[in-house]
Amino acid sequence: MNRNDIITWLREECSDRLLTLWAQADAIRRAHVGDAVHLRGLLEISNYCRRQCAYCGLRCGNANVQRYRLTREQIITGACQAAENGYGTVVLQSGEDINLTGEMVAEIIVAIKQKTELAITLSLGERSIDDLIVWRQAGADRYLLRFETSDPDLFVAIHPPVAEEYPQRQFLLGELQGMGYEVGSGVMIGIPGQSLGSLADDIIMFSRLNLDMIGVGPYILHPDTPLASQANVPLIADQAPDTVLMTLKVIALTRLMCPDANIPATTALAVLDPQAGYETALQCGANVIMPNVTPVNNRDAYDVYPGKTNVFDAADEFDQRLKQRIRAIGRSVSVGRGDSPHFLASRRSSVQHA
Repeated sequence: MNRNDIITWLREECSDRLLTLWAQADAIRRAHVGDAVHLRGLLEISNYCRRQCAYCGLRCGNANVQRYRLTREQIITGACQAAENGYGTVVLQSGEDINLTGEMVAEIIVAIKQKTELAITLSLGERSIDDLIVWRQAGADRYLLRFETSDPDLFVAIHPPVAEEYPQRQFLLGELQGMGYEVGSGVMIGIPGQSLGSLADDIIMFSRLNLDMIGVGPYILHPDTPLASQANVPLIADQAPDTVLMTLKVIALTRLMCPDANIPATTALAVLDPQAGYETALQCGANVIMPNVTPVNNRDAYDVYPGKTNVFDAADEFDQRLKQRIRAIGRSVSVGRGDSPHFLASRRSSVQHA
């Protein structure tokens, strides 16, 4: 599928044609990653952030955020909660918190590995090469780092520089692969300044980067960010919309371009469609969901965007409802780590050529 084909699908409005796209993506998903839905326990360990990203409620300039950082004991307890719920993975996510030091995070990784059989995914933003190496050596299995947009001008516009800049994200993704991480990335859909052509380039970039995991979700405006002011929103022709429909198109096209990657039905999509967002994404090519196991008292403060669902639900209660919803559409709940078939195939190939 070339760039023009992707743009044509992104413009498509005919429901019958789109049903064909959904069916193709679902068939490719079934053939390459199966019917099991992998559940990852999402643990938001800190909402401190050094960055000033124009779209994010956690930006360091937002004085309205009640900041928190979980203790070592809270993080380990959350990971154990994920294991008790039958999840094969815990995702440790935070803003770019400089007080989450390399040594501290490494000690937490070791402790989780000693207490559980969970795979550990880190989503801690741009970090130094030294930190990334230490965490991999400590036992971290995966790393998520969204490149947000393949358009360099748009990236600069929404990511003001900080005092200490790490290597560019696409370079870091390659470094992470070289360290042996299972690597994920992704983009926002519909952020102001993103054209349909730019979004098509993002989908092509997923394939070029040889990713194991790909997360795509709609941009949701946060009132305490620069992009909330109309004066700061660039007006462009062919702006990509931040809608459920566009998100489903991107999920389906991503599945066609990257057939054996793990692709989540994101929380942001469930914000826009709380009744059926997870289900429709799973039927358009997705195969992962990340239920929140952050302590209830802290979830509301992880305010990347407003309107997050299930903020005050106990993790075990939401877990039961979610599994029922998955089974109701004829899918099964995965057991085990749920490694990306793309990653496993790449590792086998590396061993054979060693």
